[in-house]
Amino acid sequence: MNSDNLSQKNAIVSWTGGKDGCYSCYKAMNDGFKITHLLHFQNLKKTGSHELNPALIRAQAQALGLPLQQRDFYSYEEEFKKAALQLRSQGERFDAAVFGHIETHKPLVDRISHDLDIDLILPLWKQNSEKIVNEIIDAGFEVILVSVRDGFLGKEWLGRRIDDKFIADLRKANSTVDPCGENGEFHTLVLDGPIFKKKIVITGSDPVYREGYWFLKISEFSLQEK
Repeated sequence: MNSDNLSQKNAIVSWTGGKDGCYSCYKAMNDGFKITHLLHFQNLKKTGSHELNPALIRAQAQALGLPLQQRDFYSYEEEFKKAALQLRSQGERFDAAVFGHIETHKPLVDRISHDLDIDLILPLWKQNSEKIVNEIIDAGFEVILVSVRDGFLGKEWLGRRIDDKFIADLRKANSTVDPCGENGEFHTLVLDGPIFKKKIVITGSDPVYREGYWFLKISEFSLQEK
């Protein structure tokens, strides 16, 4: 579909760098949405389990060939709406917002989409976590664990790739852990996939413990041609 065709629907994507938002973006693209921007927000109130080197998010956007908005926030809801309205004031047109949520935060994203008068796209909502993981693997995404919650998984899981053995290994390690990490047991980083024009290669990293989580502190990485 021609991107200049006004009948095509444009969408912005809530982006954390992890698998759920990335796969939701991929599914929205497959459904015919043109992604205009990725929106990435960093919580100023806490370091948080989603914490990543912001340069990695910029590298992902570059690898995808998509514009990125990066912002700090005290209120995610307010900052998301502010960022979207600013894009709109600059002449950007979008009809929907894509989120990677599976089980949580529905009232939040309902309010955001309602207040912006846009469609809410939740491609993974209420889907089975094991099914989602297998679909992500089958689609060809390269995903690694970049944080794990202490007491659920050990630091040896940092950098672990989500591959064909991942779910079985997870069950052996701790059968209570959701395969998507939906309860905050782990968080991920996408390095490559079918919508990536380049791939991210990590060349330097160290485990760091903070606030009940082990983090993979990624200090060196590069973008490589595929």
